[in-house]
Amino acid sequence: MAEFETSGGGSGEKTRGRTTIADGVVATIAGIAIRETEGVHSVGRGASKAIGAVAGRVGGSSGGGRGVKVEVGEKQTAVDVDIEVEYGIPIHELADKVRTHVTDAVETMTGLEVVEININVFDVHIPGDDEDEEDSGRSSARVQ
Repeated sequence: MAEFETSGGGSGEKTRGRTTIADGVVATIAGIAIRETEGVHSVGRGASKAIGAVAGRVGGSSGGGRGVKVEVGEKQTAVDVDIEVEYGIPIHELADKVRTHVTDAVETMTGLEVVEININVFDVHIPGDDEDEEDSGRSSARVQ
């Protein structure tokens, strides 16, 4: 959890209070930045992926930090993320974009220095390979 004191702006002024930023706040900011990166299909795996997708559709919800883990110190933070990428997107270029978006968002909003972003690409999303196809009347079983 990041914690710092805020002054009135001039040197020698008294401290005007303490600001604390919870780890979950940093994870949420990073998660939103990742989801907004073109080429990222989803963030998180399994249950966290499903929960994040549902939460992201609910009005007023950010989708939280599902699939995003952070370590927050007093002045720095590190981020670990699991993502599924869209087929055809150069993964090394996407990783650079994700790092840039997360760094910009977290540093701008929190003042923390992002020192590391570890990206685990766990799957490639192939269009038309969704579970929705099973709902379209096709049976997934080969025999009945």
